[in-house]
Amino acid sequence: MIKHGLRLLAGVLAAAPVLAGSAHAASDGLTVYNTNCSVCHQAGGAGMPGQFPVLKNRIDKIAATPEGKKYLADVVLNGLHGPIQAGGAAYAGFMPSLKALSDDDIAAVLTYVASLGDTSPAPTFTADDVKAARATPKKGSEIQAERNALNAAHPIP
Repeated sequence: MIKHGLRLLAGVLAAAPVLAGSAHAASDGLTVYNTNCSVCHQAGGAGMPGQFPVLKNRIDKIAATPEGKKYLADVVLNGLHGPIQAGGAAYAGFMPSLKALSDDDIAAVLTYVASLGDTSPAPTFTADDVKAARATPKKGSEIQAERNALNAAHPIP
């Protein structure tokens, strides 16, 4: 587990120049996902048991409410640390902050992962949604509290 975590951290650190250089205009969410997210969450948002939650058929449901959309933007911008329950399974992974990505890129990737579900029409994110979330950075404990409040109001799948 420790070896895997160190390999993951090394991969994230190696990707830092890629993250910092992606401040171009609105991008294709799939490309942003494949560059920055798929190493952990796997192709098509399939996840990795016990480490990284499945995104497919979950993110669209979380993004169905304004609180859910804000939470998802906060997670991508600030990262998520510590144990969580997702889709009926326990995860103890580490998600780094992707705040080095542009607001357009984060909106594109969140829209892409929301499109992997069966909600029709799929929820969409705008750069303004991300900009609003970016205006209030959050600490890990605040993200966990936001997740708990969201889960109490609208259970997170």
